[in-house]
Amino acid sequence: MLIGRIKKICVSLVSLTLVGLAVWCVGLRASGFVTNENTALMAAAMTMSKGNITAKSPTEATEKAKEQTPKEKKQVINVEKTSTTFSSDYYNSEADHGDAVKYPVYSRTIDDGGESYDNFMVRNTTSFPFDIGSELNSKLGFKLEKSDDVQVLIYHTHTSESYLDRDVGYYYSDYYPRTSDERYNVTQVGEAIAEQLRQAGIGVIHDTTVHDTTYNGSYDRSIVTVNSYIKKYPKIKVTLDIHRDSIGADDYKVKPTFTYNGKKGAQIMIMSGYDEDGSYGFPDWEKNLRFALKLQKNCEDNFPQMTRPLNFGDFVYNMNVNTGSLLIEVGTDSNTLDEAVYSGNLLGKALAQVLQNNI
Repeated sequence: MLIGRIKKICVSLVSLTLVGLAVWCVGLRASGFVTNENTALMAAAMTMSKGNITAKSPTEATEKAKEQTPKEKKQVINVEKTSTTFSSDYYNSEADHGDAVKYPVYSRTIDDGGESYDNFMVRNTTSFPFDIGSELNSKLGFKLEKSDDVQVLIYHTHTSESYLDRDVGYYYSDYYPRTSDERYNVTQVGEAIAEQLRQAGIGVIHDTTVHDTTYNGSYDRSIVTVNSYIKKYPKIKVTLDIHRDSIGADDYKVKPTFTYNGKKGAQIMIMSGYDEDGSYGFPDWEKNLRFALKLQKNCEDNFPQMTRPLNFGDFVYNMNVNTGSLLIEVGTDSNTLDEAVYSGNLLGKALAQVLQNNI
């Protein structure tokens, strides 16, 4: 009885403290003691969820949750259902935007928000405790063969996700970060990764099928594509779903960046799922996690600060297709396409190294 009362008192104190902090932040901004940039970054940090410091549009924010099993769908309320529209011309930062409002883009290297291990971080939002070192030293759940066969598939559930055109420090309110033009969307990042694997002699297919002409149902459509390739190329061991993230709000955006060899790149976030009770049909999730950890560490060993904290959470996002399946967010909608493609090249090099070490 006494222990129960103590627990209730502790929970109440924590809740009051969080409410007080939120009121304090609002008060600071209203009184002018906090700059717009500091307020934006504080808001981003306080809203971190499952490894994201992200506040997407209503449709984009709920899309991944909507595509999950019924267990996760129950958590989704007030979902806005819209259809994706595409711009025929790519967004031009320096064009005449008429009455559109100009908003700031804040650059930040995201290296906090999780458990630190060696030179990287892991954000574990599950109830499952695991030893990072032990998982890193464990064998992967797949082994590539020395052959010319296709063993890696790169695809995009949200194929039309795109980036800013230039690093100008702002965007206009008419900016729409989605396009079906493959010259300007996330497929350019997928191709950069694929090219590095080809150069390393690893058989890879890069699929650019558009799965999000209507945003809802994208994961249902992309898994059909994935399964068709696995049927055609049964030696596929690795499937990577390449996305771009979104951080910010209506009146500001945050771009995660790092610098390597004097060139700015977009930070990446590797995502690995967890199935607590078997309801996702994802029994080998721990093997996928090992793959994610090895790739995360290799990225940091070779390209310091390239990665945001690894996002290990209660989700599946089609990662149950095999033991080498991951979802990777490359930059956000306020990174430039050049920054994202540069990171795609570096990610491809790191991935090739991890896979070659497992042949």
